[in-house]
Amino acid sequence: MKLSVIIVNYNVQHFLEQCLHSVRKAAKNVSTEIFVVDNNSVDGSVEMVKTKFPEVVLIENKKNTGFSYANNQAIKLSKGEYVLLLNPDTVVEEDTFEKVVAFMDTHPDAGGLGVKMLDGKGNFLPESKRGLPTPSVAFYKIFGLSKLFPKSKTFGKYHLGFLDKDKTHEVEILSGAFMLMRKAALDKVGLLDETFFMYGEDIDLSYRIILGGYKNYYFPETRIIHYKGESTKKSSVNYVFVFYRAMVIFAEKHFSQNNAKLFSFLINLAIYLRAGAAIAARFLRSIALPAFDFGVIMIGLVFIKEYYEKNIKFIEGGSYSQAIIAIAFPAYILIWMFTVYLSGGYDKPVRLFRILRGILVGTGIILIGYSLLPEDYRFSRALILLGMGWVMIAYIISRLTFHLAGFKSFNLNPDKSKRIAIIGTKDEYERVSNLLKQTNINSSFSGFVSAGQQDGHHENCIGQIDQIEEIIEIYKINEVIFCSRDISSQGIIDHMHTLVSADVDFKIAPPESISIIGSNSIDTAGDLYIIDVNSISKPKNKRNKRLFDILASLLIIAFSPILFFFQKKKGAFFVNMFTVLFGIKSWVGYGVGKNEHLPKLKPSVLTPADAIKNIHLSPETKDRLNLSYSKDYKVENDLNIVWKGLSDLGN
Repeated sequence: MKLSVIIVNYNVQHFLEQCLHSVRKAAKNVSTEIFVVDNNSVDGSVEMVKTKFPEVVLIENKKNTGFSYANNQAIKLSKGEYVLLLNPDTVVEEDTFEKVVAFMDTHPDAGGLGVKMLDGKGNFLPESKRGLPTPSVAFYKIFGLSKLFPKSKTFGKYHLGFLDKDKTHEVEILSGAFMLMRKAALDKVGLLDETFFMYGEDIDLSYRIILGGYKNYYFPETRIIHYKGESTKKSSVNYVFVFYRAMVIFAEKHFSQNNAKLFSFLINLAIYLRAGAAIAARFLRSIALPAFDFGVIMIGLVFIKEYYEKNIKFIEGGSYSQAIIAIAFPAYILIWMFTVYLSGGYDKPVRLFRILRGILVGTGIILIGYSLLPEDYRFSRALILLGMGWVMIAYIISRLTFHLAGFKSFNLNPDKSKRIAIIGTKDEYERVSNLLKQTNINSSFSGFVSAGQQDGHHENCIGQIDQIEEIIEIYKINEVIFCSRDISSQGIIDHMHTLVSADVDFKIAPPESISIIGSNSIDTAGDLYIIDVNSISKPKNKRNKRLFDILASLLIIAFSPILFFFQKKKGAFFVNMFTVLFGIKSWVGYGVGKNEHLPKLKPSVLTPADAIKNIHLSPETKDRLNLSYSKDYKVENDLNIVWKGLSDLGN
């Protein structure tokens, strides 16, 4: 056996599927065994591997054991002369394995090897080659000097920016996303250190390979796509703590006591600086838009009040109490903003209808509350109605301005702005087109780019693959989907690299899959089109479901003296009323079944099957009902299920 490929997976089923398709192709001319170690995923990954890739050696862990432990499990079983640790969110070229094995065969001093990695838009990933994170190197990286001077031999050592990315180099640190190692070297220096749960283990092992007398190489003659950030969200505070703590473990293990203390000080300083910055940035991002809206609306209301006061209400003198500005206006604004939020006005993509609907509902609530106040606290209905008009204008103008300024999250018609080119053969184009329709991705244009001459007469054909640059320019394409059944991984990467300067997004449609995968940045962390079973996990539906639970709980509590007599389990009925009210349970969900392929919900009192009385339902039927409930969620469904299951509220 020449090569053992080891992939550790955790809840990235569709990326894993695409990765395994590429690995299967790359293994054709190299004697290869493939391991997938699943760390207790709940997204259907295990079932997918068993069904679609029966040749894979699957290790099913019943808990998340961490990256190092999981890789070691497979390494101990491996028989290959070389061991490749590969991330599930990668795509390898068809000749990648042949090229890297040939290099290792001709370089007996090589203990490890990494390759050129590109992100989902075809951009070079600098972590393809790295230097040892000594205290000075860590200092330059932590305080941004390596980013300011990436090609400096002093400040740029972390990513070795001074080394030509298109030439082979001896390097110190390999990336765990693609880490090829000689099995003899592992036998000598040991396996991955399981002290590292995630992050840092690749640095530690790379360094130990060098200490063992071998060399590590950066090899750019083959490339992989790495959907950087899919498996872990690197902008999170948790990532900051886990990653930098891993650096401390490395320093304490390999550096002298004094250097380790210095390194530990720098790292801990970085942890608090970066974590603080991440928390502050997240907080500012979350309040920026509401604060902006509040300020704009308040300024407008004060202006309206001043004008109305001087020119209409108090022409002969007088004024409103200052309480109207200090108390009434803030209360009005908060009600309007809250009802806009409940209406989905702050969801993305922006929909003006949702905003207007929320404002109208808020105005109704304000007027009702106004009518119930004592006479002394009723300032002016006219100001409320004029204020409603200003709130509508303020929201519309601000959202239109953001839209025209090009802010993607404020695109008022994001689906229609997509102009898609699908590259493949005729039958794959039609399959992917149908898949896009099922995923609710509605584009203003969808054209077929033939990967073969025989499909050039299709009615939607806009050209051949070798004309893709001209097609993008002429048809204003902003998204390209490659059908990987018809185009090699090498061909896809070649085209991505050629078009890297074009303002287009790239996605790949694996064969016989319900997913279309891409990744534009570390922030988006992977764009995934998939047949939508996730309706229930959309922000609007999650919010509506929680509101339903609260309102239903309050009503059930109010009528509990009557409902009590109809309950089959009276004690549990009272417990459920309050566990649902406080968000521990939901009135309706999947019940006790795993349903790992569906969006996660809270434990539920009732299931869709409870709406069907006096009929025995098979487990398969119950699963289909749960799927339908998730895919087509509506509040009315919950109401219907609770109504029909009134006697089972003690489940």
